[in-house]
Amino acid sequence: MLRRTLLASALAIPALSACVSAGGAADPMAPLPLDTSSHARPDEARVRHVSLDLTADFDRKVFHGKATLDISARPDAREIVLDSDGLVIRAVRAGGREAQYELGSRDEKLGSALVIQLNGARQIEIEYESAPNASALQWLEPAQTASNKRFLFSQGQAIHNRTWIPTQDSPGIRQTYDARIVVPADLKAVMSAEMLTRDGEPAGEGQRAFRFRMPQPIPPYLIAIGIGDLVHRDVGPRTGVYAEPSVVERGAYECADMERMMDVAEALYGPYRWGRYDVLILPPSFPYGGMENPRLTFLTPTFLAGDRSLVSLVAHELAHSWSGNLVTNAVWADGWLNEGFTSYIEGRIGEALFGAEHARMAEALSWSDIQTALGSVPADGQRLHWVGEVDANENSSAITYDKGALFLRTVEGIVSRQRLDTYLRSYFDRYAFQPMTTQGFLVDFRAHVVLGDAALEARLMLDQWAYEPGIPSNAVQPQASGFVAVEQAVAAFNAGGAPTEAWANWNTMQRQRFLQTLPRQLPAARLEALERAYGLNAIGNMEVRFDWFALAIPNGYEPAGSAVQRFLSEQGRGKFVRPIYRALMDQGAWGQALARRTHEATRGAYHPIVQTAVDRIVTG
Repeated sequence: MLRRTLLASALAIPALSACVSAGGAADPMAPLPLDTSSHARPDEARVRHVSLDLTADFDRKVFHGKATLDISARPDAREIVLDSDGLVIRAVRAGGREAQYELGSRDEKLGSALVIQLNGARQIEIEYESAPNASALQWLEPAQTASNKRFLFSQGQAIHNRTWIPTQDSPGIRQTYDARIVVPADLKAVMSAEMLTRDGEPAGEGQRAFRFRMPQPIPPYLIAIGIGDLVHRDVGPRTGVYAEPSVVERGAYECADMERMMDVAEALYGPYRWGRYDVLILPPSFPYGGMENPRLTFLTPTFLAGDRSLVSLVAHELAHSWSGNLVTNAVWADGWLNEGFTSYIEGRIGEALFGAEHARMAEALSWSDIQTALGSVPADGQRLHWVGEVDANENSSAITYDKGALFLRTVEGIVSRQRLDTYLRSYFDRYAFQPMTTQGFLVDFRAHVVLGDAALEARLMLDQWAYEPGIPSNAVQPQASGFVAVEQAVAAFNAGGAPTEAWANWNTMQRQRFLQTLPRQLPAARLEALERAYGLNAIGNMEVRFDWFALAIPNGYEPAGSAVQRFLSEQGRGKFVRPIYRALMDQGAWGQALARRTHEATRGAYHPIVQTAVDRIVTG
């Protein structure tokens, strides 16, 4: 189909600003901006509730069963348009009667439109089956898991849930849901919802069923499921960890501060509105660091450093309970409203728990990431509100995360931290469980903070931040005193000195800063000195190990080759995997041979999202 540009979504934004009601639920048929990542036509009819009754078939690697959708519609609406991708539709009923439907041709990025005739009905039932290659789902064999049992997990963001749920897969169309999930009797199902049957209930020979309920309306990408040999450990009154038995104690140790994180966030931005906050530690093939599914964050095992040095990841995903899950970007062009806000809140949580210097170092690393992005991201992608043709699954960068957080820190520096905190608390209260756009946010911020003050408006430069590329002139580069010694160590090493012994006492961010600021061209002897001094090829902190490989590979340091191959084989986190494969392919014969050999051996262990990305890199 013809893909419209995201500029069209910007033109539709004023309608949302006018229709979202502060302090209460939005009109169920209130206008929404055009979402070019969805086939849905929510101005005519939209999904309000999803009820799933599905069986997980591990042998065939499919879900099969039915989805019952409650909808709202205009009185004259004749049909509803859903998103689907690869679904096999068995039957469709509207109001209890067989309904006519049409499954459109497949768009490579958007999947197919499923158009269903309503005939006045406000509930539809779809019997269907997912495809074995559904991009949202990864079905793992026993050899790929810690417990040597089968495992399944989903990854819905940005628009992958349409590969296993027929619904309107757009972040602005909030939906409640419930589910009954049938799984093999030796496995446990968990979802991003309240668990109603903790131990399951009989569901036929060799099977048991788990029931779930999510009464708060969420964007559909947050419907999530995990099935495996799972046990639970509490780490606080409202917090806990799910993981495979051999992993759960390590996970509980790393996540010991989750309850404290919740207390900090609530003190700043209002009550946690989702009941419990648990995390699920997934097998190594999980493609992201974390996914903020409500009530049940999904986490990569790569954060299990053994010293709680990477728990900022947990703080980030918890912060999404306010920014992203509670108030959500209505279209993916405004993803910074989720990720930029969340990165800012993550920093505030980290500062409260670990001190101001910890926060300054994180901000300084973030600043460097922004500068790198400005050199590689096209101008259209340097704006907070993206314009141009944007792939919903590829709109994540340091601009979305770090420029968004820098914007809020800049606002904080101008209006005061107390004033910004007061505003953000009211913002989350007034727009709870509703979608938001960049324009809608700016209208609201001006109404509650700027208050017509022309001098303040000029100092804030709001429109430049939102709609222009680059970094506005009012941004201040963060300074971290903890990096002074790092800079001195880099200078000494560049002058021919031995690797600094201070490394042993540095924290993760200092070690990252050291590796990231060394010259990008180093001879093999100097690289060997670094590896010998710090054991970088096998260091347990994967963030640091990745920064080492980012230095070693472009220099063609072949002694790191086996360690690189091992790193790519033992985890499938896209943040690590994609850049390393790119670096190898850019390195010439040695790197390309290593990349192809490694990918051939490990491809089947990667999540479909990462498989596709690496396929393009290696064969491109």
